[in-house]
Amino acid sequence: MKKFFGRIIQILRTLLFSKTNKELLIFVFFLALSGIFWLQTTLNEVYEREFAIPVSVVGIPKNAVLTSDETDTVRVTIRDKGITLLTYMYGDILRKVNVNFKNYSHGNGTGVITQQELQKLVYQQLANGSRITAMKPEKLEFYYNYGDKKTVPVRWSGRVIPEELFFISRVAYSPDSVTIYASPEKLDSINVVYTEQLNYANFRDTLRANCELAKIKGVKMIPDHVRVTFCTDVLTEESIEGVPIKAINLPKGKSIRTFPSRVNVTFVTGVSVYRNLKPTDFYVVADYNEIKDHPQEKCHIYLKSVPRGISRARLETSMVDYLIESGEE
Repeated sequence: MKKFFGRIIQILRTLLFSKTNKELLIFVFFLALSGIFWLQTTLNEVYEREFAIPVSVVGIPKNAVLTSDETDTVRVTIRDKGITLLTYMYGDILRKVNVNFKNYSHGNGTGVITQQELQKLVYQQLANGSRITAMKPEKLEFYYNYGDKKTVPVRWSGRVIPEELFFISRVAYSPDSVTIYASPEKLDSINVVYTEQLNYANFRDTLRANCELAKIKGVKMIPDHVRVTFCTDVLTEESIEGVPIKAINLPKGKSIRTFPSRVNVTFVTGVSVYRNLKPTDFYVVADYNEIKDHPQEKCHIYLKSVPRGISRARLETSMVDYLIESGEE
């Protein structure tokens, strides 16, 4: 064992103290020394760097509700030596700036922190030699109320298109409504809130999307996100027989009989919708006023309404024979 370690020590001596390796060690030493001098010179030079500093509203009264974000961000450009900027970048000197609700609220549902006031708060965390050369935005605003709220439904927004021959048969929301807090004026103007812009295409199975609600300035939403489910169905062209024709605008004592009394309707819908359709779900009419004003051998009939989920609906015939009958007085 002693021989083994002795051999290793001998090899190390040879490597370290040979002429070639001595020259390499000298080169590495001076390279490291020059690197230290370069780093010291570089860090002593003056630079500018932008920092993102969170700003939070604190001291909110128990009876007040902040309707804007509790934490906003101010972007500050600081000028100082490189070594100081490094401590800002990787240390915890630049912490969150807290602004007291009572000091900046105006009593009308809004609060404003000016750029000058923000600079004072940031300077409290900076070294003596640091200077702020730029700050964005020019001011920060927050909104609040004292419990005014209402419940509004949620609707999706964006582009959601399934594969060809498929369509969206039903949309479900969880939850289907949210509570919003805002000023009375804003509450009166908001009747629905929308999701962020969705963008989905070329799907055929049920699509479930967890999404944020689109933000509205000065409005707090609880919750601020929902789950939207898009149910799909296969498109098919079908027809339904025996839809009754009903007369409208009949005066007292008059009736209209049509021949035939029922018609067929052709349409495009989903398979699951078609299974549950009945002829009485469609509303086909003959208008007495039109017949009276423009008498002809045949009268026009019109498809006035169709069930939900039906598209491109049309009558197989648009004119039928008719007979106007008078009842007994």
